[in-house]
Amino acid sequence: MFESLSDRLSSTLQKLRGKGRLSEDNIKDALREVRIALLEADVALPVIKGFIEGVRERALGQEVLKSLTPGQALVKVVNDELVRVMGAANESLDLSAAPPAVVLMAGLQGAGKTTTTAKLALLLKQKENKKVMVVSADVYRPAAIKQLETLAQQVDVVFQPSSSSSNPVGIVSAALAEAKRQFIDVLLVDTAGRLHIDEEMMAEIKAIHTAVNPVETLFVVDAMTGQDAANTAKAFGEALPLTGIILTKTDGDARGGAALSVRQITGKPIKFMGVGEKIDALEAFHPDRLASRILGMGDVLSLVEEVQAKVDHVEAEKLVKKLRRGNQFDLGDFRSQLQQMESMGGMSSMMDKLPGMGQIPDAVKQKAGNDKSNGQMIAIINSMTVKEREFPAVIRGSRKRRIAMGSGTTIQEVNKVLKQHKKMQSMMKKLSGGGMKKMMRMMQGKMSGGMPPGGGFPM
Repeated sequence: MFESLSDRLSSTLQKLRGKGRLSEDNIKDALREVRIALLEADVALPVIKGFIEGVRERALGQEVLKSLTPGQALVKVVNDELVRVMGAANESLDLSAAPPAVVLMAGLQGAGKTTTTAKLALLLKQKENKKVMVVSADVYRPAAIKQLETLAQQVDVVFQPSSSSSNPVGIVSAALAEAKRQFIDVLLVDTAGRLHIDEEMMAEIKAIHTAVNPVETLFVVDAMTGQDAANTAKAFGEALPLTGIILTKTDGDARGGAALSVRQITGKPIKFMGVGEKIDALEAFHPDRLASRILGMGDVLSLVEEVQAKVDHVEAEKLVKKLRRGNQFDLGDFRSQLQQMESMGGMSSMMDKLPGMGQIPDAVKQKAGNDKSNGQMIAIINSMTVKEREFPAVIRGSRKRRIAMGSGTTIQEVNKVLKQHKKMQSMMKKLSGGGMKKMMRMMQGKMSGGMPPGGGFPM
């Protein structure tokens, strides 16, 4: 996410970090590079102008020039300015109204409104412990109603049926009445989108807004449309009292223009961002954490939160006890670790949040973050018998051929999994006596010394 912007800004600021003193000339050169980076990221021109002016004003002040480490002080100034542009802090949903609190989802067709509605329902259910109902008022696309129904079953929230022959205002009014009857905490309303903004669409969504009086009106926008995302959000904001924005498809947005432009142009906070296709791939938008990631400093807080939320702590404790008893780390355990990583979005998602990733060569990052390879390794282990997983030493010629055929891979790839497992088994054996502290020290050592391809836990 935001790779091109991150690489450009990181390399520009890295040149200044080690300088004993900064002058107007090298600050001017650095800001020129920053401006080019922002233009390439498709950030809106007014936002770039304000950003550069803000950095220049503070960079030429006492705060930086009189600092003992002026290069690092300038990095902090750029970080603070990024945070200011994107919003000072995360603004959560205001659901303090008497239930059911209505959240209206608005946006253009193709932005991912329906999927985002289901993702938000799951997030509210899991993290806020809310009883959620979803309803579709998109009567122009019957598939949207069926899609929302399927997703509602997947995330296990209440689905209010609707029909393409019904009136959108009637649909949401009936849903609100039903939500009250069922003591629902939050009602999410998925509205119709269009390929472009038109008067008919705006009139309809205004009527829906009036009928249900939502506590939150969220604009769902595709991050990959760059500064167009900000301009579209502004047009919607002039027609509706928007309370926030959800950026979708940020995992496919290497530029980051939308994230840096939307808040400044619309004056509305970005509340969430979609970070993948999986149904749980929706994160609260934290400007300070994202600024840190853009500058290559990682986002350890989000990584820790993700580990706490998604790692199976019961299974982890079982593994620790097993190793303490002196039992071997077998292929079944290895598969479990790979599956845990998959549940967190894969290694590429984790690497995105680790500090110092900007200094690691792209070839190494691509090899380490190859999530397709993780899925392949899981398939290979699934093709083994229980005995083979427990005693990998028995896996020889004919067994390897059978496992390769069963998983649709080659014998070489089976050998690679066995080799990876052996490395992991060796590491676990060393750590079994020293506990988690020893493991953390080892990980920190690896991070500070660069990440070797294929070394350690499946990288």
